[in-house]
Amino acid sequence: MTECTQSSFEFHPLFSREVVARFDGGQITSDAGGLLLREVARRTGIVTRFAACFADHRSADRIEHSVAELVSQRVYGLALGYEDLNDHDQLRADSILAVLAGKRDPEGHDRRMERDQGKPLAGKSTLNRLELTKANVDQQERYCKIGMDTDAIDRLLVDIFLEAHATPPEEIVLDLDATDDPLYGHQEGRFFHGYYGHYCYLPLYIFCGEHLLCARLRSSNIDASAGSLDEVKRIVKQIRESWPEARIILRADSGFCRDEIMKWCEEAGNKVDYIFGLARNQRLRKLIDAEMVQAAAEHGKTNEAARAFTEFVYQTLDSWNCARRVIAKAEHLDKGENPRFVVTSLSAEKMAAQPLYEELYCARGEMENRIKEQFSLFSDRTSTAFLRSNQLRLYFSSIAYLLMHGLRRLGLQGTEMAKAQCATIRLKLLKIGAQISVSVRKVWVALASSYPYPALFASVYKQLRC
Repeated sequence: MTECTQSSFEFHPLFSREVVARFDGGQITSDAGGLLLREVARRTGIVTRFAACFADHRSADRIEHSVAELVSQRVYGLALGYEDLNDHDQLRADSILAVLAGKRDPEGHDRRMERDQGKPLAGKSTLNRLELTKANVDQQERYCKIGMDTDAIDRLLVDIFLEAHATPPEEIVLDLDATDDPLYGHQEGRFFHGYYGHYCYLPLYIFCGEHLLCARLRSSNIDASAGSLDEVKRIVKQIRESWPEARIILRADSGFCRDEIMKWCEEAGNKVDYIFGLARNQRLRKLIDAEMVQAAAEHGKTNEAARAFTEFVYQTLDSWNCARRVIAKAEHLDKGENPRFVVTSLSAEKMAAQPLYEELYCARGEMENRIKEQFSLFSDRTSTAFLRSNQLRLYFSSIAYLLMHGLRRLGLQGTEMAKAQCATIRLKLLKIGAQISVSVRKVWVALASSYPYPALFASVYKQLRC
């Protein structure tokens, strides 16, 4: 690329005033609000504990960037909106990101090589080697020597969820869902998915409310529920270690309505209930003929959506090992019939049919917002050649989400942004222009006087420092 030598840029005048721009403002950042994320990380230990899930096999005398610094740089970069490794070749000179990453010299004066002077952070190549380390680090390996412990990371996600509660809740609902992660190269595990109509991965997510408990990258040539029971067993076991008396309910759409999952929940020792969507068929539809007639008649009178609820005991011809309680919604809309079914282990005494469907099952729609937030933190940037390194990228996005959720949970409660999406939080609270000045004793961050939400910033800061 041709190097630009222009130093001054003249724009159309503002009445009698000239409008001239120059790159001579000194150390200025657009991400000063990231300091709030640093407070969240210090209070919860999320990033430090995530970094502890990696084993560093590099020679100590050659290290300029510790694992904790590399991991922090990558996670904070995603939270601040920088999705690609290439971005870090420019970001490596950003003093505020260096502060977030924990660099002792945020201006980069202590770098060994002259070409790196003034660039405190790692470039794209160093970060890429972090991602491409194999499961087992060979002694002959020259570059990729930082291995991740997937089991430790999986356990960390659940630990952070448990620690977010001062007292054990009486009941929790675990939401399971799969989504498509489109692929445009020839990544390992890439397959064409007929439902989504493109090549993709099929990651599995498990949430409890806004808390992320599992993010598992999977090939797309599988059933949506594949591997979910193993993840549920692992998570439930870890939760039971801290909350032995908590009631646990699994909730998911019909893609997870599988006999092995329901059978495991029903076993006496597991003490787990479930409510799953049930794909409709002719047998199910025939069982609600009377309710559909009733709903159609009501719609004819009011010209508005009409629904009736019923329940019955149902067993499939060969895929279920026993009969189960099924709730049916017989609904008639302007476009015609809209019947829906769910199967549950919850008894009628615990919850009647209509509230079970409308209040409990339909609440799973909130999980769609949580998955959208993963994409706003670039969980779909799975462009490396290998499934393992793409799983690591998914973990990076997951930890960035935990930071943003921690900011929402600890700092934004009681404010107008208590329920804001991650993208909105980033735009209004993290993207703050500031001038950076580093002295021997202080890092001065002069925030933009024109920032429109100083009262919100002060409120969040106060809550995080409590």
